[in-house]
Amino acid sequence: MSFLSIEELKELVEQPQGLCVSIYMPAVQLGSETQQNSVRFKNLIRQAEAEIGKYESLPTDIDQFLQPAIELDKDDFWQHQDAGLALFISEGFFRFYRVPIDMIELVVVNTSFHLKPLIPLLSGDHRFYILTLGQRDVRLLEGNRYGMTREVEIEGLPKDMDEALQYDETAKDEQRRQGAGAGRSALQAGGSYHGQGGERENVKEDLLQYFHLVNKSLHDFFRNRRSPLVLAGVNYLLPIYHEANTYNFIVEEGIQHNTKDRTAQELHAEAWAIVEPLFQADQQKAIDNYHESIAAGKGSNDLDEVIQGAFYGRVEQLFVPVGVQKWGHFDPDSMEIERHNEAQPGDEDLLNAAAIQTIFHGGTVYAVEPGAVPDEAPVAAVFRY
Repeated sequence: MSFLSIEELKELVEQPQGLCVSIYMPAVQLGSETQQNSVRFKNLIRQAEAEIGKYESLPTDIDQFLQPAIELDKDDFWQHQDAGLALFISEGFFRFYRVPIDMIELVVVNTSFHLKPLIPLLSGDHRFYILTLGQRDVRLLEGNRYGMTREVEIEGLPKDMDEALQYDETAKDEQRRQGAGAGRSALQAGGSYHGQGGERENVKEDLLQYFHLVNKSLHDFFRNRRSPLVLAGVNYLLPIYHEANTYNFIVEEGIQHNTKDRTAQELHAEAWAIVEPLFQADQQKAIDNYHESIAAGKGSNDLDEVIQGAFYGRVEQLFVPVGVQKWGHFDPDSMEIERHNEAQPGDEDLLNAAAIQTIFHGGTVYAVEPGAVPDEAPVAAVFRY
């Protein structure tokens, strides 16, 4: 597995029962040095065994418990890695992810999975979408700063204009009558176009009607999202889609050429050049918003207050440091927080818990280097109320 969606994050939080083992490691990607991966992995498995042994309620067979992970340790597996590897093991549950971000070696055994190192892959400030446009090629791709993560499957997304508009000699006139109102403004631009199926009069009107159908099929997916959407296609298609679009976060600048022969890496490079300045501006805006919120009493850098706020959906924006753990336990019922300098059995990383809860409640998490947290605080939050 190579990408992590919000849905999978929820599965990692909600499904596991009993002891949960989280293992993170950097990975060598090419050449004979990939054998280092196996050595590092074996050491981390031994560390996991030792950590499991600290708990009173042990799995009946630790080797069997860890077996799904151990079975990965083969030469072929280590030849196909990304920058990092993350593994999650609990009773009857196993997931692993090749991830495009550098990882530090870490083993956490707890009653829930430790997920904060993956937060950069889910941060709202880094996710964007590419919509490739063509009369016979429409795809929605998801990406982040590290690369394209997946093609998003949208039920009912039309991918062929002729099929979507039901082109045949008997249906064509009816389709044109139905689309005349929506396409009239486009027709004012004048001209006839050549489609892939040969010359047709007023293809621009048909394209506008087709893109209205595409936009409609994407409406539910984008309903509660704020991530940038970049259009990709030959230059005359992009302004037509802009006429049909109802998503508020579409980017004016697009990738203006045929995308059928472009690799995911090439599309990512072109799209990232467009959206990176937007993300940088958004993060600076979030920092400014934090300082204003602190002054107005609607922000905090107190860890206890932030954790309580995150569990109750108060946190709108959260800055957490990557590679830093704050161990302890929070009881949502009693609102009591215990904090420890070193991890104890049953502890969780409180920063991890705050980040996950913020994402689940629709907030934005900025996972940044420790020195990049505003005011160099241990954590920084903006509250909704």
